[in-house]
Amino acid sequence: MIPTNRRIRKSKKELKDALIDLMETKDFKKITITDIVTFADLNRGTFYKHYQTKEELLNELMDDIMEDLITSFKEPYLHTDTFIIGELTTSTIRIFEHVATYAKFYTIIVNSNVLPGFQNKICAILKQLVQQHLEAVSNHNKNINPDLFASYNAYALFGLIIEWVQSGFKYTSTHMAEQLIEILSYQSNNATINTSHKPDSLVILIN
Repeated sequence: MIPTNRRIRKSKKELKDALIDLMETKDFKKITITDIVTFADLNRGTFYKHYQTKEELLNELMDDIMEDLITSFKEPYLHTDTFIIGELTTSTIRIFEHVATYAKFYTIIVNSNVLPGFQNKICAILKQLVQQHLEAVSNHNKNINPDLFASYNAYALFGLIIEWVQSGFKYTSTHMAEQLIEILSYQSNNATINTSHKPDSLVILIN
């Protein structure tokens, strides 16, 4: 016999998975509770045992994902007293594994308008996490506005996620972590920009 808590978790996961699968092809407003329980191969009684409405199910799903996003972001410095960005490794960066775990959900929010405003919610959470991280940095540049710095990093990170999702996840999560490390370690002040072909560059950008 399956323990009660495990059975509850299993039923809830099946309902959430069903909702995500349905949102891939159907507007959330048009999805019914009957659709959800039929797709999950459960009965309505099981649904109402855990949720009153489909909105309550969706909200719990989003809360679960955001909670895992936060945990994944913090993973590199959860188990250490001193965290050095230059010592980051792919094994400690879990945010792309998080996105891969919820690939269907991220594909929905990036490629459709099923959940308008949710991208902004993710960026707001990432910005808050960067701000918390910055407060603990002892040697940060005092000339940089911390709010702008947090926004820059949050939207840059989410930009990588969007690019990955829109590519159909053609790279592995490990490759994405490797690229993030390279980007973080890259010193743009040492870069040399070739400006000898300005007209061609403009044509490429405009087209």
